[in-house]
Amino acid sequence: MQRFHVLMTADAVGGVWSYTVDLAGGLVDAGVRVTLAVLGPDPSAAQAARAEAAGCRLVRTGLPLDWMATDRGAVTGAGEALARTACAVRADLVHLHSPAFVAAADFPVPVIAVCHSCVATWWAAAGTGPLPGDLAWLAELVAHGCRRADALLAPSRAFADATARAYGLTRPPRAVHNGRRPLAPADTPETDPVPFAFTAGRLWDRAKNCAGLDRVAARTALPVRAAGPVTGPNGERVRPAHLIGLGELDEAGIAAELSGRPIFVSLARYEPFGLAVLEAAQAGCALVLSDLPTFRELWADAALFVEPDDADAVAGLLDALAADPDRRAGLGRAAREQAGRYTVAASTASVFDVFEALLAGPEVRASRQGAAA
Repeated sequence: MQRFHVLMTADAVGGVWSYTVDLAGGLVDAGVRVTLAVLGPDPSAAQAARAEAAGCRLVRTGLPLDWMATDRGAVTGAGEALARTACAVRADLVHLHSPAFVAAADFPVPVIAVCHSCVATWWAAAGTGPLPGDLAWLAELVAHGCRRADALLAPSRAFADATARAYGLTRPPRAVHNGRRPLAPADTPETDPVPFAFTAGRLWDRAKNCAGLDRVAARTALPVRAAGPVTGPNGERVRPAHLIGLGELDEAGIAAELSGRPIFVSLARYEPFGLAVLEAAQAGCALVLSDLPTFRELWADAALFVEPDDADAVAGLLDALAADPDRRAGLGRAAREQAGRYTVAASTASVFDVFEALLAGPEVRASRQGAAA
């Protein structure tokens, strides 16, 4: 029996798609009807097939993602369109992957907004000087949306605190750690694999610090393999000279890379959670990560932490790990054990609790309308 109906936004551009489909599938298994409203570019055939296999109905809206929109009106208009969609599909709840869409729209049902990332916190990590005007308008919408949403979530306590600081919130969003369905397992080598380093993600995003990892690749004896796009939808591009570029890989391709138990490296300067790290940990890879609050929170006793701009030190650490299979194996076991905390079931249960609390408390509608007045 279906308990209630959730309209959930989805983003086929980055890791939010994996998070969304895993979460939606868990909710469907719990008896929730889920309609996925796809914003931005349409999903690939494989992405759409996976969402439908999870039991979701897909609605391709043609609406812009907030971070790809060029002006305030595009975002507020998308929010208003999503509110109309919620009415049309008779949703009981709306689950948004950006607070910006609730900033000006009057949704007919309770709204949960998840702060996966945002321009203000991203700029604090990757930019210099004050937030530029072409981003400030979006930060203003996010700030207003954070106050209008009936429930506000973030994927880690560290990022919840950063969000509260960035937008002057009286209390941070509720931290609900992401979960991830393990990628299709590949055969595990019976002997110690030939060591290599590996990273995955939006290489074009300056906050991922692809340039820093490229400098490491020039100094280490290990091959450093990198999966992900080098050109972003906003035109930003990186041109690494020393990384072994693999292009964009599907889940099977990522699983094949991880089956060799590489040393997974992230030198990111900004990471609200890091699903690629979780995938590597689930595969039993040793983790070498930037010394960020988020990574410390999630992987404190299961990773080695480095200064992301000290290429010599990182390269030396990779070479030392390559020469020490026992240490690599121990770190991989620790990472896999820690990854057991971040499951789809655990994440779904926490989100489901938020849904039920909102449906049990109709007074949230009045309180939100009062805040908007």
